[in-house]
Amino acid sequence: MPRAGLDPATVVAAGAALADEVGLANLTMGLLAERLGVRTPSLYKHVNGQEDLTRRIAALAMGEAADAIGGAIQGFAGRDALAAAVRAFRAFVLEHPGRYAATIGVEPSGPDDPLATEGRRAMDAFVAVLRGYEIAEPDMDHALRMLRSLCHGFATLQADEGFQWSADVDESFEWMIAFTDRGLRAL
Repeated sequence: MPRAGLDPATVVAAGAALADEVGLANLTMGLLAERLGVRTPSLYKHVNGQEDLTRRIAALAMGEAADAIGGAIQGFAGRDALAAAVRAFRAFVLEHPGRYAATIGVEPSGPDDPLATEGRRAMDAFVAVLRGYEIAEPDMDHALRMLRSLCHGFATLQADEGFQWSADVDESFEWMIAFTDRGLRAL
């Protein structure tokens, strides 16, 4: 019988928090069990192992990122929406590097997979930003990939302390937003 107060959502939330603390690569079922004060086999009543835990953390992270980005862009359009979206994305990755790492390279198992559902919500927020630039439909996939690449690349490099020169990181980030805005307006 599952321990009182422990359920799949609690296990996944604890796993996500632990991944943020120790890094996704260092998250193990044993470490999570220790954090929750249970024996490792007890976790298997709530998740089907490490891969299932990681997938669930990825879905949680996608939903949280979608909420952060979607909330940030409310009431904004054009450059203001772009800046709000990429700032929210960056803040999410910097605050939650472990859970964000879970989203990389994981594929939804189908259209009803929570990972797919939450991923669509996050993508819809970026689509809303790009609609403010009147991106032609044939170019939308390219624009989305470009925007995601910029956001992902900058945020993960910063989270991994990959910027080793003296220029202020925040200045570089704002420069990137301005540059991206100019490029999107030029289309």
